Order: sequence, then C-alpha cells, then structure tokens
Amino acid sequence: MTRKIDPGLIPPSPNLQFERALWKANLTAIAGIDEAGRGCLAGPVAAAAVILPDDEKIIKTMTGIRDSKQLTAEEREKGRTIIEKSSLAWAVGFADNQEIDRLGIVPATRLAAWRALDQLDPLPEHLLVDYLVLPDIPLPQTRLVKGDARSLSIAAASILAKTHRDAVMVASASIYSGYGFEKNKGYGTIFHRNAIRSLGACPLHRMSFAPLRVIGNWAETGRPGDGETR
Repeated sequence: MTRKIDPGLIPPSPNLQFERALWKANLTAIAGIDEAGRGCLAGPVAAAAVILPDDEKIIKTMTGIRDSKQLTAEEREKGRTIIEKSSLAWAVGFADNQEIDRLGIVPATRLAAWRALDQLDPLPEHLLVDYLVLPDIPLPQTRLVKGDARSLSIAAASILAKTHRDAVMVASASIYSGYGFEKNKGYGTIFHRNAIRSLGACPLHRMSFAPLRVIGNWAETGRPGDGETR
C-alpha cells in the first residue's frame, strides 16, 4: 500500500485531533508509537511509546514538538527533556542487529514496539501508530499516514525513539571506532560505507542488509561485489 495523503490533511504542526476524539470516548491512556533506525546499516532499531496526559494544555507545553526529522539535534534533545517530564508515561524499546538479521527489519521493529509498550504504566487503551502494522498486539489501533506530522503523541514518540537510539550509537562509537557512529548513527553515509570497505564489519552491523553484504564482499575481494558500481 502506498503511503500517500492529501497534503491538506497535514496540519502546520502535530496536534491533538486524534487523541481528543479518543479522550471524548472516555479513553485516557492513548499511546503514540514511532520508530527510528529502520534504514541503518548498524545498530538496533528503536521504538518509543508516549502517553500524553488527558489535558488540552499539553499542546502548549509541547510547543515545538514535531516529527524528529524536521528538528535539529539540539532541538530534539530539548524536546526529549520536555516529553519525558510532561508525559503521563513513556518508554523506549530496542531490537538489536542480531535480532534484525534473524527476524527481518519489520518483525524486529514490531518487537521493539512490544518492548516499549510492555514498560508503560498505565497500560495503553488505544494505540496511535505511524503507519506500522502491529498485528500481534491485542489493542485497538489507529494507523496514520504521516502520523508523526499529525499526532502530537506520535511526534513525541518519534523524538524519543531517535534521541535514545542516537545515544546508543554515540556510546558505541568509543567501542567500535573508525566507523563514525558518533556522527552517522549507523546510517549508510559515504564515510560509513568506506569504513566498512577498509575495516570490515563490526559486531553492530546488520549482515542481512544487502548493501552491507555487497560492501563486505568488496572489502574481502578488493573489487565491487554484484550490483555495486565503482
């Protein structure tokens, strides 16, 4: 299914339209869920879950909270502090690179979401999800295309998933030096790919990902692998 939406349905900033409708139905524990790191070549995938208080004032408290991709690193860190202080509950779950290799990236992302939800207190009554399908979680769910641009709960989750995962990768940079994890956070930048060619893979790399298999082959043979161009 193509992820398309009428641009007119996307507000200037994430709001409480979906949360508000559920609050009016007497559901107060609404968890927004989003993930970070699905496209990386190294490190875990992260998923965050955020339950906002049933209070219209939270929209003012969280002014500036939006899709993490629209924010600078400094803005995300400021947002993280606000979210963690102001939310009714929040949690971040991870699935590591070995689980990604064994399960596949989508099932591993769902596992990370499970782990985040399992930490929440109170338990959520309904999930607002940024399009990801969570078929094994026995809770009512609303899937939203561009959910991180439309729902404040999902936008908050996107920031927590991104900042907590980034912190893991920055800490890993001192253990696995030479790959630039403190800057690229495991994404496939030119520097990162060149580092894999010269150093080979480290224990954090996702060996099931096609780009890494190709680069790994190049590192071993000294020539481009199948599908790689010079």
